[in-house]
Amino acid sequence: MTDVTRALAPGETGDSSVSEASSAKRVRRSKAAQRAETLETILDAAEYLFSKAGLDGVTLRDVAQRVGVHTTLLHYYFKDKNNLFEAVFARRAGVTVGRRMEALEGYEAVAGDNPTVEGALHAFLDVDLDLYIEGGEPWRNYAAFCARVSNTPEGAALMDVHFDPVVLKLVGILKRALPDYSEEDIFWGYHFVTGALMNTLARTGRIDRLSGGLCHSDDFGAVKQRIAKFMAAGFLALKG
Repeated sequence: MTDVTRALAPGETGDSSVSEASSAKRVRRSKAAQRAETLETILDAAEYLFSKAGLDGVTLRDVAQRVGVHTTLLHYYFKDKNNLFEAVFARRAGVTVGRRMEALEGYEAVAGDNPTVEGALHAFLDVDLDLYIEGGEPWRNYAAFCARVSNTPEGAALMDVHFDPVVLKLVGILKRALPDYSEEDIFWGYHFVTGALMNTLARTGRIDRLSGGLCHSDDFGAVKQRIAKFMAAGFLALKG
């Protein structure tokens, strides 16, 4: 009788169930990757639209049409528009907050007992501006999104949740840098800083027109060179 059993290749078990299990695992990974890609595409589209029109100016149908899917898919992943809005806000918030917190803690370690207002502001602002310089249009869309919604009730509530810890970290350093200043002045100073920052992140193009093209609202490199120094002078001027 002829023996037709072939030799197994290296690493081969001869167990078809193992092969089938591996194939199923690959399929599951593929579906997970597809789901993740779909979610990112939806979030990108929503981020862009919210940056242009805010929460009230965008519908789930608008997002679905931009992605090229049915609205039922958005309901499946996000339930409703508010959940989608919160997901868009949260997706990048953790990145920028983490970078800022790390920069502020690093600055504290270096500055020791002698922090300066400008040094603290550089730590707080520069790493964030770097995201818009290096991250390209997706991060700039997020910047415009935050700028648009930060002065709305729903946006302000999300700012409280995601950004308060890092803002209060900055304020703590500013208090040590300005021991003779009142807390009231320091909080007003931060208020003016964030107002200027949000106006910058909005990229309205107004400075382009006013300056006759000398300045550009998307030139975050130029902003980074100037904003911390400018704002530090404003803080110091508050003590009359």
